[in-house]
Amino acid sequence: MLSGASGRHRREQLELLRSGAEGQRRRRYEPLGSVWSGDDADLLEELLRFYPRKAPKRILDATVNGGRFWRRSHRPVIGLDIEPRHRPAVVADNAIMPFRDGTFDVIVYDPPHVPNQGRDKSKDFSARFGLGRHVPKELQYNFSHSFPPFLGEAWRVLPAEGVLLCKIADYVHHHRYQWAHLDLIQAARLAGFRACDCIVKVRRGPIMDPKWKVAHHSRRQHCYWLVFRKSQKCE
Repeated sequence: MLSGASGRHRREQLELLRSGAEGQRRRRYEPLGSVWSGDDADLLEELLRFYPRKAPKRILDATVNGGRFWRRSHRPVIGLDIEPRHRPAVVADNAIMPFRDGTFDVIVYDPPHVPNQGRDKSKDFSARFGLGRHVPKELQYNFSHSFPPFLGEAWRVLPAEGVLLCKIADYVHHHRYQWAHLDLIQAARLAGFRACDCIVKVRRGPIMDPKWKVAHHSRRQHCYWLVFRKSQKCE
């Protein structure tokens, strides 16, 4: 039988062990909130921790541009872009990827947010958010036509249970609200992906053209990060 002092010490040790185990359980399960007000790089790190079934060994950024998502990251990322001026690891069209089937565990996709810029070039929306080329009337002045070719390739180069993380923003163009995130979800489902989750990412201010004087739509101050899985189930 334990003495009073040693008994108390033993109970304190057991309590510390219990609290430590409880803390570990809490750290293991930290659900991600559905609204994010921080930057994309930090959110992407959370997505990469939360959704892959195991730590990804090979990540493809299929629209790497200047690589701003990865400047503080030590993850194994291959950057692909069609523009050589960005100096990506791979210069290629993400609709015709030069990779073998099942090469990557995770693919990140951040397509253009603006299809065509107006006459006012005081803010270069095309360079920052756009396609870099004009979208004609025949394509409804939007860029959803670019989703199916990319998604077909993403399906091919991901293994079973692979994860696709997409940043997408709706926008107003040609006097119409363009439901880009719905177009992307529909195209992903047709390609075989399961739509699994949606994070609303809030930005500090809307993308605005200085020539706008009268608004007929609310100004977009958010975008979406959509989570897809190459699987018939999400969990």
